[in-house]
Amino acid sequence: MSTTPLLSVVIPAFNEEANLKELIGRCLATGDRMGKTFEIILVDDGSSDRSAQLITEAAEQNPGKIIGVLLNRNYGQHPAVMAGFAESRGEIVVTLDADLQNPPEEIPKLVKKMEAGFDVVGSIRLSRRDTLFRKMSSLLINKAVQQSTGVLMHDYGCMLRAYRRPIVEALLQCQERTTFIPVLANSFARFTTEIEVHHEKRSQGNSKYSFWKLINLMFDLLTSMTTFPLRLLTLIGATIAVGGFGLGLLILAMRIIYGIEWAAEGVFTLFALLFIFIGAQFIGMGLLGEYIGRIYRDVRARPRYFVQKVVGRAKEQNV
Repeated sequence: MSTTPLLSVVIPAFNEEANLKELIGRCLATGDRMGKTFEIILVDDGSSDRSAQLITEAAEQNPGKIIGVLLNRNYGQHPAVMAGFAESRGEIVVTLDADLQNPPEEIPKLVKKMEAGFDVVGSIRLSRRDTLFRKMSSLLINKAVQQSTGVLMHDYGCMLRAYRRPIVEALLQCQERTTFIPVLANSFARFTTEIEVHHEKRSQGNSKYSFWKLINLMFDLLTSMTTFPLRLLTLIGATIAVGGFGLGLLILAMRIIYGIEWAAEGVFTLFALLFIFIGAQFIGMGLLGEYIGRIYRDVRARPRYFVQKVVGRAKEQNV
């Protein structure tokens, strides 16, 4: 009979050379203190620094405890997490960022909460050590997700989360290319909750989420989990049409009262209306293009990622 880890910790890493040694040491120490069978799955997301080498060395030094999953190029945080899920074997799977802003020492809190019977345990960052821009972006994303899914969680942007094995298996069966894991997991979970965790300032390295990446993330969220933007576009179009009809009646009345000389014979008003409708059309075309592009990517059904190498997986032992 093969032994199965109770706990799998999945950590995506992209150019985190400066943090990996400390991260690995703290994760191993935390796992040992818990007194439970565990495995740490480090997924290198096509790093250009020495991250892959450090992960490989750690996996070779700690076979069975540290598993290295090396992707052939950079695919993004969520595909990297899915690669870690595919390699994980634990009954409880915890995700964690490699930047050490969420301390590995918080993992036992999530595991203890999971043992109370929850399917998904999220986390709320206390005294968050991020820039004002990051905080405001997260606030907008969290509100959008809450409105779209109806699941009230306060911090969807925190990677420190725990999932039960059936939830992970359900996630792996989903074929869409654009995947926001916390939202997708909540759609399968029956019992969800949140706990408060500490948050630390990034001591080394830089954040991988630039302004444009955050904008892209917001577009991905809105278009991957709901058709609300298309419905909103319909309402906006109807509002513009009613407003245009009302404005047309107003212009007709003013021309009758004041003559054709009013408002430069209506030329400027015509231009204003034209620009409004052209702008509305471009907004509609952009949103439709987003959805059609995602349909195109899903229809092609290309793999989310390619695993170049897996290191550190101990051979199955019969007992």
